[in-house]
Amino acid sequence: MRRREFLATVAVASLVPQVTGRAAAAAAPAAAAPEQLKLGVASYSLRKFPFDKALEMAKACDVRYINFKDVHLPRTDPPEAIKAARAKTEAAGFTIMGGGTITWVQKGPSWQPSDTEQVRKDFEYAKLAGIPLIVAAPSFEALDTVEKTAKEFDIKVAIHNHGPEDKFFPSPYDVYKHVKGRDKHMGLCVDIGHTWRAGVDPTKAVLELHDRVYDLHVKDLSNLKERDSQVIVGKGAIDFPALFRALVKIGYTGHVGLEYEIDVDNPLPGMLQSFAYMRGVLAGIRQT
Repeated sequence: MRRREFLATVAVASLVPQVTGRAAAAAAPAAAAPEQLKLGVASYSLRKFPFDKALEMAKACDVRYINFKDVHLPRTDPPEAIKAARAKTEAAGFTIMGGGTITWVQKGPSWQPSDTEQVRKDFEYAKLAGIPLIVAAPSFEALDTVEKTAKEFDIKVAIHNHGPEDKFFPSPYDVYKHVKGRDKHMGLCVDIGHTWRAGVDPTKAVLELHDRVYDLHVKDLSNLKERDSQVIVGKGAIDFPALFRALVKIGYTGHVGLEYEIDVDNPLPGMLQSFAYMRGVLAGIRQT
């Protein structure tokens, strides 16, 4: 059995009640251990479902954190609808960790005032929706405008790497070299699946680029080079114990958002299994 499988197995076993009475009471404080990582849902996982159903399914995953794709919180909605959705989300017990991915690429051959205006509209939407961080896919030409607007609105931007097909930011290192000299509002959303497909170990990237790692999209792959090899987290080739240890080591406080892109018509069973595995890994880390 591989080390990561052993850790997860031990961790899951530790979650099963084994004692009763006085012994159980003595063990109870361990269940209240401080939160190590903010496990949550990237709502793109639930893209086939309307807002209310998506919230219900996210709640079934027993998480408190969510990142909204605009299929659930549309940028084109009137302000009243956006504020109502925010209130409903918070009333359901969720903390909104971010929104996106939002794409900012010039419409013509060069960056135009209309492109700048669109960026501004998206930040106004984020402020209204209670989104503290925008996960973004900008072009190089957009970066100056995005940085300036992020500072003005005091909203962080985490640029998402999309793997070998991304002509701007294939890996976290490609993002980092473009943001390291910019304002601290500019950072990274590390998609661990796309990162592996770009030939980069996300654990290494998290450790080396930690000062700008603001968000994480989680998925697992059975083949680290194949986009379409996504599987339930824990059933693939990604070393989650190593990754989670790295996140704990750097004191990461951002979202660890499950972006479950398979089983689109019935994602909940796989999402539940994925969270069970990730919680097992964290429990194993806590015990070692």
